[in-house]
Amino acid sequence: MIVIAVANQKGGVGKTTSAINIATAMAATGWKTLLLDLDPQGNASTGMGIGAEDRENSVYDVLIDEVPISECVQPTSIPGLDIVPATQDLSGAEVELVSVEDRTHRLRTALRDHTDHEICFVDCPPSLGLLTLNALSAADTLLVPLQCEFFALEGLSQLLQTVERVQQRFNPDLGIIGIALTMFDRRNRLTDQVSDDVRDCLGDLVFTAVIPRNVRLSEAPSHGLPALVYDHSCAGSRAYMALARELIGRLPERRKAA
Repeated sequence: MIVIAVANQKGGVGKTTSAINIATAMAATGWKTLLLDLDPQGNASTGMGIGAEDRENSVYDVLIDEVPISECVQPTSIPGLDIVPATQDLSGAEVELVSVEDRTHRLRTALRDHTDHEICFVDCPPSLGLLTLNALSAADTLLVPLQCEFFALEGLSQLLQTVERVQQRFNPDLGIIGIALTMFDRRNRLTDQVSDDVRDCLGDLVFTAVIPRNVRLSEAPSHGLPALVYDHSCAGSRAYMALARELIGRLPERRKAA
């Protein structure tokens, strides 16, 4: 199973929206897809229509009680897409993990033996704590949503430094599969400037597809649906489908035929 962490230390960059919709697009193309909600806010779970009362076993149980992933997986309304939800208990996991010997590798150990899915997207919290470190230690690669604004560039620099430290200490094989530009607004000159600066700096690492500011993307989570289902023809949905196609093109050859 390919494990992709969707992460950015800065909040409000479209991270959860990206995780939900890219996972949905992958499932739609025939991949057996798992979405793992590692954010204590549980927004990915809510956005997939999994209410708090319906979350039986969660990521917390995987990390703290070492419950197998397979016992925590719940189906979604999207064929081929399952989720391991988050509950409020996860907010206490950071503290509880501090005293655990293998505190940065709990998720890696759990995912290593899971074979029911072909690809897993981990929606990370917007901070660099033990939860995010678990995701980066477990991941094969990293997908970074980047909001097209000035402060996002500073956050990207910090994230790249974090990736280097994780490579040195926890996961030498961790790579970055791509940077996804989000909340793109062509009416704003700064948006184009940030986009140009990121592409000049990181080149082909930046996906060609950009995710626009789009009302339908914002509305979809309140209906418990990915935007690709809520309104598959809106500009945001089309952009995420294009992004998913690019992502598939960057995956290892042996998995493309899966």
